[in-house]
Amino acid sequence: MKVHRNISELPAFKKSVLTIGSFDGLHLGHKKILERIKGYARQYKAPSVVVTFHPHPREIIYPSDHSLELITSLREKIILFEKSGIDHLVIVPFTVEFAQLNPREYLEKFLIGKFNPYCVVIGYDHRFGLNRGGDIHLLKEYSQKHNFSVVQIPKQECDHISISSTKIRKAIKNKNIDVANKLLGHPYFFIGRVIHGRKIGQKLGFPTANLRVKESKKLLPPKGIYAVMIYHGQDKYKGMMYVGSRPTLEEAGEMSIEVHIFDFNQYIYGDRLLIEIIDYLREDSKFENVEDLREGLKSDKLNALATLADYSEKQQHRDTYKGAIALLNYNGMKHLPEFLPTVIKHTPDNCKIYLIDNNSSDDSVKWTREKYPQIEIIELLENTGYAGGYNLGLQLVNEKYLALVNTDVAFDSNWLTPAMDFLDKNEEVACVQPKLLCYKKKEEFEFAGACGGFMDILSYPFCRGRIFDTVEKDEGQYDEPMEIFWASGAACVIKKELFEKVGGFDKMFFAHMEEIDLCWRLKKAGYKLMCLPQLRVYHLGGGTLSYDHPRKTYLNFRNNLFTLLKNESKRRLVWLLPSRYFMDLAASFHFFLLGKFSLSLMVWKAHFDVLKNLPQLTLSRRQYNKKVSEMKFRSSRTRFGRYYLPIVWQYFFANKKKFSELNWKQYEATKY
Repeated sequence: MKVHRNISELPAFKKSVLTIGSFDGLHLGHKKILERIKGYARQYKAPSVVVTFHPHPREIIYPSDHSLELITSLREKIILFEKSGIDHLVIVPFTVEFAQLNPREYLEKFLIGKFNPYCVVIGYDHRFGLNRGGDIHLLKEYSQKHNFSVVQIPKQECDHISISSTKIRKAIKNKNIDVANKLLGHPYFFIGRVIHGRKIGQKLGFPTANLRVKESKKLLPPKGIYAVMIYHGQDKYKGMMYVGSRPTLEEAGEMSIEVHIFDFNQYIYGDRLLIEIIDYLREDSKFENVEDLREGLKSDKLNALATLADYSEKQQHRDTYKGAIALLNYNGMKHLPEFLPTVIKHTPDNCKIYLIDNNSSDDSVKWTREKYPQIEIIELLENTGYAGGYNLGLQLVNEKYLALVNTDVAFDSNWLTPAMDFLDKNEEVACVQPKLLCYKKKEEFEFAGACGGFMDILSYPFCRGRIFDTVEKDEGQYDEPMEIFWASGAACVIKKELFEKVGGFDKMFFAHMEEIDLCWRLKKAGYKLMCLPQLRVYHLGGGTLSYDHPRKTYLNFRNNLFTLLKNESKRRLVWLLPSRYFMDLAASFHFFLLGKFSLSLMVWKAHFDVLKNLPQLTLSRRQYNKKVSEMKFRSSRTRFGRYYLPIVWQYFFANKKKFSELNWKQYEATKY
């Protein structure tokens, strides 16, 4: 992180993702804003910038008001921003002259002139300029003129547990340190310099470091005994802290802050210590004599050690998620209320749920935030389709396994734990798919994935349990785990590391068949893809576009040609492309005879767009093949899950409508 204190010497930001505020305490509400700007910065390859002020604006605007108490000093705030992972921290000297900028001057000369924003993220109550006269409406007016986005964090996201600096201050003053720390999202802390004391603690067998805090506005804890963590340079120690006037030893002693550091014996006078206050132990009491005080300190140490041990254990288990369910949402209000509760109910504790929103225009994000605040929401600034949406959103997901799940998928059991266990035990497997059943007709397979995806000799995809428009009933006929050619994007679990190494989804696809392209690359790299039918989910299907929608037909034909041009060998393409041309011509004629003229037209529109995109496809093929080569695990497994006869001939002329009726020469080799 780069810290800038002189706004006249800022770097020339070409584009920036920024937020502005005082950020006292840098609490959980503030961290929501920081996570958002970091997310947008990563998505759109722009620097993340935080603009804050020093001194606090209240000190300049109301100089006679001495009631201001700050949770964090500037030095402490810088430490927290450093930990947050932002790129730039700009500390603006807040002066009377700066405070006099009217809202339009503030935007033109300061915000736009200095930072050239790509996106501005603000809290729900953000005001700016003279007399706080600027608001979200003025900011959006300028965003249209200067071509930047404005994202306002809604009140319910920042404030769903009533987070506020005022509430945190109140908790600290009432010695509710645990509450304050939960609202902060980190331990309440301060920095003090070690000064000479009266060395009474050393005589009692509990030597202490007396601390002096320089910042006069810093809010310090009230009298009492506290369990603390002490940082001296790069070293960390456990200890206990005393705040009080030593009533046992002095009648009218001065207030002092002293820390006893466990298992420590170093000369540290003049050094700075950072003290994290973990919890309050007891009030400052007056003992009858020094011996009672000594016994009390022994008891305090035991209590502090127990408190710190409990804290360390909680820290070790905090946010230790193994998997992530990533739900890609676009205007999902028609599905989320029905399907999301089943997902939450059957998600194991070691999996986190993310809703990646593709710039929805409905209330689906607001509804999710209100109903299920435990769900992490990643909002994108534009709709980039299935491929682009997942690529951008998953950059912010760090779990080992990614469960890609449509918003119209229902769970009836915890299928993720056995899926992740299977991937743990099988290094050669990159992705697993459960059995997909129809949500409305639960005895039938679902169109989009059934019991695993396969590919015929002409690179037409089909499913075990669904060939063209024939969907079979699930009677246990395909309950054997099997290596497949592709896993359905409606519900599958993939290793995050491999998803990234293979390049993620190709955004050229926008929607439909991008998972086939991804799986094809993984198989070329030597990885297996498996369907585990003992695991099951229920998919509504056609949630975005119905299966006979003209645009879906166009995307299916276009993207299918994209996949083979990107992934088939040049030797196979020589004869495959002419064959596919005539097959697609037949499909267009078939649609025409059925009176589906718009679908017939879409076939030719797809071919035209493929020709138009040939240069980009050639470049994409080269780039992704390089990634495949760099991550090669074993020899290619593209022969597994491949049916070496034309599925069109088998279905329409040989009348083989079911997967089990096919003459499957590679069937035995495909079994797991």
